[in-house]
Amino acid sequence: MIPLSSEEFSQLASHIESISGISLDRSKAYLIESRLSRVVRELGLTSFRELHSRAVADLSRTTEKQIINAITTGETLFFRDNTPYELLRQKILPDFIGARTRQKRIPATLRVWSCACSTGQEVYSIAMLLKEKLPQDGRFRTELIATDISDAALDKARVGKYSTLEVERGLPREKQQRYFVRDPDCWRIRDEIRAMVTYQKLNLLDDFSRLGKFDIIFCRNVAIYFSAVNKAQLFRRLENSLQPDGCLIIGATESLAGATTNFITKKYLQTYYYGLQE
Repeated sequence: MIPLSSEEFSQLASHIESISGISLDRSKAYLIESRLSRVVRELGLTSFRELHSRAVADLSRTTEKQIINAITTGETLFFRDNTPYELLRQKILPDFIGARTRQKRIPATLRVWSCACSTGQEVYSIAMLLKEKLPQDGRFRTELIATDISDAALDKARVGKYSTLEVERGLPREKQQRYFVRDPDCWRIRDEIRAMVTYQKLNLLDDFSRLGKFDIIFCRNVAIYFSAVNKAQLFRRLENSLQPDGCLIIGATESLAGATTNFITKKYLQTYYYGLQE
C-alpha cells in the first residue's frame, strides 16, 4: 500500500469533498490510503500528491471519475435493514393507494427516487416489492428513478448481474428464484424488473429539480458522509422534490436534526420516516 502523508490527506480529502460532498475526517485516512492506492498504481504514479495534481489538471475529468468510483465503493445488499421495505409494504403503499383512490386520481403514477443507488440492490428491492404489492390492473403505474455519482456503480446496476454471494445476502430464496435468472457465472435480474428502473448519473451537490417531484424518496446512508452545511442544503432541496403527501426515508442511524425544520417525523413499526409540514 502506498503511504499517505498528512499533507496528501488534506489535499485529497478537500478535493473529494468538493467533487462529491463526501467529507472525510482524519479517522478516515485509511479509506483514502487503501482505496486510492490502486488508482495511483493504475495511473503509473508514485504518490498521492501526484494523484491530486493529476486530478486537478485533468480537464477530461477521467481521473476524477476514477477517484469517485474508488471512494464511493460501499456496503450494499438487497433489502438492507429490511424495516424500510416493511414500512413501504405495510404503510406507505396502502396509504398511497387509498389516498389516490379517495381523491379519484386514477390512474395514478407512483414516482420513487433512490438517491444513491450504488450497484442497484436498493432500487431493485423496491421494484420487486412494487411488483408484488401494487395492483397490476392498470390503475397504478410506477416510475423508478435511480441515481448515483459513480459511473462504475451505475454500469453494474444497469446490467443487473450479481454474484451468488451478492444475491444471497438479504434476498429471500423465493425472490431469488422468482426475479433472477441463473447464468453460468452470475445471477441476472429478470428483464421485467430491470425495465422498471431508469438510471441517471447525478451528483447530489448539483441541482436536481429537473427530476421533478416524487411520492417516495430513499436517501439512505448518504448524508452521514456530508458536512453539516452540505447536509442541510441537500435536505432543503429534497423538500422541493417531494410531493405534498410524499415520504422521505433516510438511514436508521441518520437524523434530520439541525438540517431542516420543514419535515415532520412519522413512525410506524419502530421505523421513522418523514413528511412535509402542512
